Amino acid sequence: MPAQIEPLKNKLIQQLSTIYHEVALEQATDDIADALIDIMRLPSEVLAPTPFSNHWSEADIVLITYGDSIIKTAQPPLHTLKVFLDNHLKNTINSVHILPFFPYSSDDGFSVIDYSSVNEALGTWQDITEISQAYQLMSDLVINHCSSRSAWFDNFIKGEGTGHDFFFTAQLDDDLSAVVRPRTSPLLKEVITGKGQKFVWCTFSHDQVDFDFRNPEVLKAFAAIIRQYLDSGVKIFRFDAIAFIWKIVGRDSINLPQTHEIVRLLRTLIESADPQAIIITETNIPNTQNLTYFGNANEAHGIYNFSLPPLLINTLLTGNCLYLKRWLMSMPPSQDGTLYFNFIASHDGIGLRPAEGLLSDTELDSLIHTIESFGGKISWRTSNTGEQKAYEMNIALYDALQGTVAGKDHWNFERFICAHAVMFALEGIPGIYIHSMLGTQNDYKKLANTHNSRSINRHCWHEEALEAALADSSLHHAKVLSSLKTLLKIRIKQPAFHPNATQFTLHLGLQLFGFWRQSQNRKQSIFCVSNVSDQAIALPLSELNLIVTQAWVELITGENITELSQEIILSPYQTVWIANKAERI
Repeated sequence: MPAQIEPLKNKLIQQLSTIYHEVALEQATDDIADALIDIMRLPSEVLAPTPFSNHWSEADIVLITYGDSIIKTAQPPLHTLKVFLDNHLKNTINSVHILPFFPYSSDDGFSVIDYSSVNEALGTWQDITEISQAYQLMSDLVINHCSSRSAWFDNFIKGEGTGHDFFFTAQLDDDLSAVVRPRTSPLLKEVITGKGQKFVWCTFSHDQVDFDFRNPEVLKAFAAIIRQYLDSGVKIFRFDAIAFIWKIVGRDSINLPQTHEIVRLLRTLIESADPQAIIITETNIPNTQNLTYFGNANEAHGIYNFSLPPLLINTLLTGNCLYLKRWLMSMPPSQDGTLYFNFIASHDGIGLRPAEGLLSDTELDSLIHTIESFGGKISWRTSNTGEQKAYEMNIALYDALQGTVAGKDHWNFERFICAHAVMFALEGIPGIYIHSMLGTQNDYKKLANTHNSRSINRHCWHEEALEAALADSSLHHAKVLSSLKTLLKIRIKQPAFHPNATQFTLHLGLQLFGFWRQSQNRKQSIFCVSNVSDQAIALPLSELNLIVTQAWVELITGENITELSQEIILSPYQTVWIANKAERI
């Protein structure tokens, strides 16, 4: 082995020793390290990545979409998606997260049958590569589990071949009472194998069988998957359900130290292969636990800001920003080399676990009741005390914001745009679900067909119908798309909206939610203030302490601010971005 690679090998050995220190290995850790280096095809000279480096800027915007969110007759959906991106979002979105595009058996892609193939119903690897050449590509690494119909699990049942020892099993009489999971189904799945009766661990569903990372061969298999994804142009890896990957019978089996060390090891491999590639962990768990996945800027580059959706939606439904403001004040700034991945809607529901400890039980009950009254559904989980608890709210974001706790009203559009204006301005990178970009509403037909509550927000647009909707001025879709694009085009020009730019919470009462951003070179300041109520509210500019020797402009309207002692009357759900006239404006 070349001398230049020894530091990398030594780092991997140290990480592997931490992961497997309680596991009897058949292979030495230095041999496992050699195998990982070989699988990843790491160059002979591997330079250690520069610590605390930001590989992102204010120009980074991620669109979240399924490969078949838009379809056209006789055309691969991935090709249709790229045409839509090029025609409508080319100068607005620079990154795209295509949700699992592999062959699957359930959960709309998150029960992967074959990690190495593209689902034929969507297109080919060539389609994926073409998208990655025009946009930064974000892909899921579905690392906790795979499909019970996969070749690996078939070999587990046979008791021979690759995969025969890839899956975690337990016994019916094991103490599993402490296990934390987001589902109400039985944890163990009975399987008759060539080696007898087995009980396979299934965190999510019995079609999603969990891997056993105590076996280093599983780690090697995922190193090979990562290498293939890098070769196909993936730049951003979303580690799906990563919190659950290490299990210990008798423990809660979530967020265990070995899990964190595996993330650090995979980061070592990915950064060594491509210093510009980044990892974002998907951990739909309470906020304080989620923050631990930053490590010391040596674990995930980014974490999903899971507390933002329920808190922001609650704010807009109640007209009171108290809980949102408290949370924002408590959030540590993301140090260089790390980032928050902000979103308010996704292919999943609006998670409620990240609101635990942040919203009171009364507030949560009111939120859930309001969402149900707007046509939403509630998914449940079983707590470790056996209690049924609300896990997530399933609803299209546009419909979730069609009124307040008092009922439906006529501020749906304004409230929806306000939610995004807040999200776009916050510290971090925005991730926008395609159905938010299009103002898609609840899909009750799909819900009835699948009986899966999440289907309500997984509409599939026919390209002709979508273009017709975008061309119809009587519908809200074009107005939503145009308004969000306008906000994003403003955002990507402001250095104060860099994902790591300074952020401070403003205190403007409970109906005005505000925060201040300052660029890293301290040349630009932006005061972001939103009226989160259904009443007009006065914003005294004196409350913002604008520097009198600087010229100021409201970025969204483009209006100059000439009198700093004046009041601005904010209409219901109006947002202002008040910036000094620095360079790049």
